[in-house]
Amino acid sequence: MLVDTREQNPFDFSRFDGWFAGVEKKPLKLGDYSIATLEDSCVVERKDLSDLVHSFTAERPLFINRLRLMSAYPQRLLVITAALSTVKSSYAFSDVNPNRIMQSLIAALAGWSLPFVCTETHELGEEIIASYLYQVHLYHWLDSNGYGRYLADNDL
Repeated sequence: MLVDTREQNPFDFSRFDGWFAGVEKKPLKLGDYSIATLEDSCVVERKDLSDLVHSFTAERPLFINRLRLMSAYPQRLLVITAALSTVKSSYAFSDVNPNRIMQSLIAALAGWSLPFVCTETHELGEEIIASYLYQVHLYHWLDSNGYGRYLADNDL
């Protein structure tokens, strides 16, 4: 697993050490997390709520460009470490209308097929990212070794 060196509050994936050979910190071209050797096809961006609001307002052109670039990756995911109801509620730290943020997320989903997941806690965000990257790596390995995109008969 790769963690971008610029990630300000990186997840601690130690409880998932059986899923990965290791965790390496290095500058990534895009996003906060990826998989070694799959950096050009897999990207995960993580935002806490205040960073998401800031990114969609004060840094909007830069963030929109990052999301557009992410949309070109076959495997991409935006993880928001806040409950969806919190994203849709008034912010104590900003007077930005929550509908503006929600509609930006929906526009990225509809316009660029950029999926996002909201998690209630930092720890759950950590688990979602670890699980997602593990599954991306697993399906890549299955495809690369001639097993197809399923784990067992009638699976995904």
